[in-house]
Order: sequence, then C-alpha cells, then structure tokens
Amino acid sequence: MNKTKLAGILSLLFVSPAWAIAPFTVKDIRVEGIQRTEAGTVFSYLPIKVGDTMNDEQAAVAIRALYGTGFFKDVRLEVEQGVLIILVRERPSIASIQVNGVKDFSKDQLKDNMKYAGLAEARIFDKGALEKATQDLKRQYVARGKYGVTVNTKITELERNRVSIVFDVIEGDVSKIKQINIVGNEVYSEEDLLDLMKLSTPDWMSWFSKDDQYSKPKLSADLESLRSFYMDSGYLEFNINSTQISITPDKKDIYITINVSEGAKYTVAKVEVSGNTLVAKEEIEKLIQVKEHDDFSRKALSETSKLVGERLAAEGYAFANVNAVPELNKEKHEVAFNFQIDPGQRVYIRRINISGNTKTRDEVIRREFRQLEGAWFDVTKIKRSKQRVDRLGFFSEVNVETPAVQGAADQMDVNLSVAEKSTGSFTVGAGYSGGEGLVFSGGITQANLFGSGNHIATQLNTGKINQNISVSYTNPYYTDDGISRGFDFFKRNSDATRATVSQYTSSTLGGGVRFGVPINEDENISFGMSAERSSIGLTALSPVSYQNYVNTFGSTTTTVLGTLGWGRDTRDSAIYTTEGTVQRAYAEVALPVMDMRYFKLNYEHQWFHPLTSDFTLMLNGSAGVGNGYGGKAMPFFKNFYAGGTGSVRGYEPNSLGPRDINNYSLGGLRRITGSMEIIASMPGIKDKSVRLSGFIDGGAVYGPGDLPGSAGMRYSAGAAVIWISPMGPLKFSYGVPLNKQTVDKLQAFQFTMGTMF
Repeated sequence: MNKTKLAGILSLLFVSPAWAIAPFTVKDIRVEGIQRTEAGTVFSYLPIKVGDTMNDEQAAVAIRALYGTGFFKDVRLEVEQGVLIILVRERPSIASIQVNGVKDFSKDQLKDNMKYAGLAEARIFDKGALEKATQDLKRQYVARGKYGVTVNTKITELERNRVSIVFDVIEGDVSKIKQINIVGNEVYSEEDLLDLMKLSTPDWMSWFSKDDQYSKPKLSADLESLRSFYMDSGYLEFNINSTQISITPDKKDIYITINVSEGAKYTVAKVEVSGNTLVAKEEIEKLIQVKEHDDFSRKALSETSKLVGERLAAEGYAFANVNAVPELNKEKHEVAFNFQIDPGQRVYIRRINISGNTKTRDEVIRREFRQLEGAWFDVTKIKRSKQRVDRLGFFSEVNVETPAVQGAADQMDVNLSVAEKSTGSFTVGAGYSGGEGLVFSGGITQANLFGSGNHIATQLNTGKINQNISVSYTNPYYTDDGISRGFDFFKRNSDATRATVSQYTSSTLGGGVRFGVPINEDENISFGMSAERSSIGLTALSPVSYQNYVNTFGSTTTTVLGTLGWGRDTRDSAIYTTEGTVQRAYAEVALPVMDMRYFKLNYEHQWFHPLTSDFTLMLNGSAGVGNGYGGKAMPFFKNFYAGGTGSVRGYEPNSLGPRDINNYSLGGLRRITGSMEIIASMPGIKDKSVRLSGFIDGGAVYGPGDLPGSAGMRYSAGAAVIWISPMGPLKFSYGVPLNKQTVDKLQAFQFTMGTMF
C-alpha cells in the first residue's frame, strides 16, 4: 500500500487518540499545502467554522469531508494556540493522455469516451477513474470480437504535481466462432436449426456480414429465433436449458453450446371467447387465428391478441386486455384456449401534438390526420394518419406515441414527432453509350415550397439529343377537401439525329392545367387539359413513314389534349416501401378541335411483399397502347419506347422495338414491360438509406407490320444499388441481356444521381 495514502488512512482511523484532548474554541482556521485548490473551496467543504467548539468527533467529520472532495490524497489537522491548521496534499492533475496502438477506433473518440469515466486532461487524477476507463476501452474491443485485447497503462509523475497517462493497446485479432453445438434436439436436425441462426462459423461471406463474430445480443436474438421456431411448430414446452460460451487460451476461437429440451408437440383442442366483446362475438371469432385441431403456434396466439385488441381499439377502447388462458392436457398433448376479453374504458383524444417540423407548417401535417381531437381513440385512424404523413415525403422519420393523460383515465394525447429532410433537389442524370458518350440532364425540385406542402419543379435537359425546359406547380390542397390543382409549362427540343431512334428533329411548346380528386384514402382520379404546338424537321435518313406523315399532316401541328387518370396507393411508406401496391391508369386523348386525332392508354402496377424482415419482393408491370382515330394516324413522335433505366435495364434507352432500314428505333403503338426485383438492406449496415437489389427485367415495343426488332420480348438480369444520400438519391444498375438479338444495342452500366438542398 502507498505510504502517503496509508498515512492519510491512519490519520482518519486513529483520529480519536490524536484528538484525545479537551475541547477548545476555534479562534482561526489556516490551510497549508494547497497549490491549485482555492482556500475558499476548502472552507466551503469544512464543517467547522471560527467560533465553533472543536472536539474529537468534529475532527473526524472534518477529515472525512475533505477526503470526500477527491481533491486530496492526505489530510492532517493540527492545533496551535486555538488556531486550527489544515495540512493537505493535493492529488495530481492530469497533464496529458496518450493512446498508442489503436487502429479500430479514433483516438479522439476514445478520449471523449474516457471523459464519461472521469478521465480527462486538466482533471484531478483518480485511479478509480483510470481503472474504469481501462475496462470501458476493453469492452469496446470485446464488442468488436477482439477478446484478446490487452491494455497497459503507464503513469508518469511530472513537475508541479501533475501526471501523464499512457495507454498502450495491443488490439489482437478478431475472435472467430469455431463451432456451434446444439444438444438435446431430436425432431429437427442440428443443421436445420443452425440455419435459423445469424451467428455461424466462418464462410466466404463472413468478412462482410461479420456473422462469425460472437456477441451477446446476437446470441440472444438467435436463441429467440430458435424458441419462436419451436413454439410456432407446436412445441409448447420447448425450453433452452443453458448456453455455454468458451474461448481458447489464445483468445482466437470461440465455442458455443446450446442445450435444449424440445418437449412434446401440442395440438389445439378447443378455442373459446369470454368476457365483454362489445362487438358481435361472431366478429371476434373470425379474428382468431388459433384453430381447433391445428398445431399450437405462439405466433398465431400473438396475432389473435393483436387483431382483437386492434378491433376493440377501433371502437375507442385503447387499453383493452385480451388474455389467452391455456388449459393443458399433458397426457394427450393438447391445449385449449379461452380468450378472456376485458375492453376497459373507452378513451378519447384530448390533444394532437406535433414536434420536429421546423419548416413544414402544422396545417400541412394536420390535414393528413384522420384521427381528430375530441373523438374517441381509433388505432386504425392513427395508423392511417402516420402513413399519410409519411407519404408526404417531407420527413426522414415519422413517429407516433399515444400517452395517457395524467389524472384522466379516459383521455389520451397523440404525439407526432417528425425529422425533416431536404425536400428540394438538384438532380443530374447520366448514361453512357458508345455512340453518344455521357449524356446529362438536370432539374430543380422543391416538394415543400416554403413549408406549404406545395410542389414546384423545373427541368432542364442540355443533352446532345434532348433540350427540355419545363416548369410545373402543384397545390395538393387547392380545396379544403383535398382536390389538387397544378399547372405545367414546357418547351422541348429533340434532335433524334444524334440518338439511337429514327432520325428527325422536333420543337414543342405547350402548357396545361390539371386537377386531382380523392375518391377515398387510397384512391384518386385526375383530369386535365393542355395545348401544345409542335414543329417537325426531317433529314435524308428519316424513314419513309415519317416523310409520309409530314407530307400528309404538315410539319407544324397544334394539339389540344384531354387527360384522365386513376391511381391507387396502399404502400406502407413512399421511401422505404416493404408492402402494399401502387396502381395507375392514364388516358391521353387529342381532342378533335385541332389538327391531331390520337389516343394513348397506359397502366402501371407495382406490388411489394415482405419476404423476411430484411428482404422485400417487388413485382412491377406496365402496358401501353395507342393509335389514331378519325382517319388520322398517331404522330410518330408520340410513339412508345422501351429500354434503359425504368424499363429494361442492360439495353440502351429507347432502343427496343421496331427499327427502320438504317437500324434506328422507330418506337411503336404498343409497349409492355415488367420486372421482378428483390430489395434488401445492405448487409452490415443498419441504415435503410442504402439498399441492394437483384432484378429480372423484360419488355417489348410493337409497331405495325413485320418490322425488324418487332418480334419477341427482351429480357435482362442484374443488380442495383440505391442510396438515399445526404446529396440526394443515387441509383446504379448493371444489367446483362438474357436473349439479345443482333439488332439490339446494349448498355450494361446505368446510373442517376442527385444533390439535395
């Protein structure tokens, strides 16, 4: 034991003999030995004042109080002619902290963590804080699977009662799971059970997934996966008896042993409902997922309680209790359930509170709410409200809480918190082909103009082929009941002589107005009218069909368009969709008041389905058809095209379908496209903003007659990366054609990128 510290302890322990004198009155108090500490600080902690009577007990209290400050490593008391003299030796201060040998962490980050343990430069040195900081540092490495880490500390005394601290770290290698054993399983093989676990022995993907690195939270999650598997398969008495984790002396290999008892498989003998169901008992019985003669399933049991609870919550009974009381027959291995229902008291919403919206106006959020203040609690309406706010696309996070109002058993508040994200974007699109090189386009969009929820967008395309300027404005709540109104103005110049499509040039100027009318929560219809004037130019390479069209209808045409659309959107999120559908049908008709006579019909359908918590299946299909009427042909510059991002990746944009004699794309009167895509979060990254996908695309464009390129669908397969970055959405895809023909033009790598503001 340190002699100085011993002296301090002895002074404290044997203070009574040292003060075995008659009490005296303190005439003055003097502090000696302080260097950094102010005398006033000592006096503030000292429980004795001038004029007090000093005795043995008060002396002991004084010494304990000064030791308790943590400023001193030795405290002594002396008396000289009624003057109390306090002799102290201060603890040293920390002059510097140095960390050596660290690669896995930032040294500044480690020093910041040490502050929470009480260890920082300029602070009083405390060996307890040093030990805590050392253990915390080891725990950080253990959390990364480095169980062999060693941390040595060196303390050097400096002048002016200071010390320097040096941490020498030997990180070591990551400990890997060498073997996982499951003992006690008979019904299912160990191989099948190990497939349910995320922890595993090293394989070719472990460098990326880190699934061969042990951690207690990962093991707990895997044990719950095993338990859920058995409990959902009928094994009501399944139990995990114990788990043993052992590590080799060199700290490199970890062995995990899991001892289980499966028990017998139970079937459901009987299901009953009792209590106050409020709604018709038959309606409650339809919600029950546990069926007689089925194998017991804990998942079905939980789902039943959830569904019944939500049904009662839709009537305002937010705290309904649905308790499944089991009755086991261990001889027959059967279980009967009595769902006892207690609805409790109907609850009303007192207030809806919104927070986090620094830019977006409250009214923009409140108008999406379907749960109203003063109305009874309806869990369906609250979920719908959250979903509608999320679909606005203005927020990166939308969270809803429904706390009870203190002192009122029948009232709740709805607290909606949002995290705003950038809703303005400057987007840049790019693609590469051998004939054109890089082609760029750009646009500026603000989806939440001045926090009003209104949308304005400008598009500028300065590519070699298309030069477009457009402005659109939409007010989603032109009327209070949700009718939207928008305006569009555009000028489009196209130089197809520099593209893969048939040769012509065009210049179009137009504008229009459109309206949207909600039918219900998920559906809406839209209609509008616009006018456009187009001028067409041909070249010597223009196909005969284009020349015939211009000769018949002229090089300048005016069109008045009427549009009608229908849409249905049941997605759970507009950004990170995991389930739901999107359907759109759209009709465009050239009204017979001007030159043109044609129509175009389009239908799109997207379907999302969660395969697991990490994987989502998306099926996407679209179809379009168009033609002229009234004895006129559909303008060739209104043809359908396919190929590239948004249709069939791996082929050049607009390159599929019929071709002219110069092997340029003509487009067509019919188009069909489809894709199957499996979307997953990036392994090892919790942030949803980065996702991977594997896809199979297919599509075709058909024109009149038997033209080259018209026959058959084209297919491709590949992978894509989507990153919702702080700079904006980035999308990369690499597609490989599966049935390319000699006339096809390919483009394997395609991407788009944007910048948010």
